[in-house]
Amino acid sequence: MYAIVDMQGQQFKVEAGKKLFINRMDTEKGAIVEFNKVLLVDNEGKVKIGTPTVKGAKVVCEVLDNECRGEKILVFHKKRRKGYKKLNGHRQDLTNVIVKEIVLA
Repeated sequence: MYAIVDMQGQQFKVEAGKKLFINRMDTEKGAIVEFNKVLLVDNEGKVKIGTPTVKGAKVVCEVLDNECRGEKILVFHKKRRKGYKKLNGHRQDLTNVIVKEIVLA
């Protein structure tokens, strides 16, 4: 069984036991979080597509770590023939969660 879920503005394909890095949430380590914006559920070949969400479906996750950082992204600006160069780095704050179960009503 898998589901397509909207978590923190991004869509993820989730299965029970899968670990994910999502945008930073204001929760404690070990907290249980439920996501109700389930867009699609595939239950062993039986597909339910939401309009826009599947009614009664939710995904239950546990927060493993709230202090994760993403990979460094380098942002480079240059104007040719002007001697202007600028290099900035950025690391996104992330939350590591594990999917406990997908609940259908």
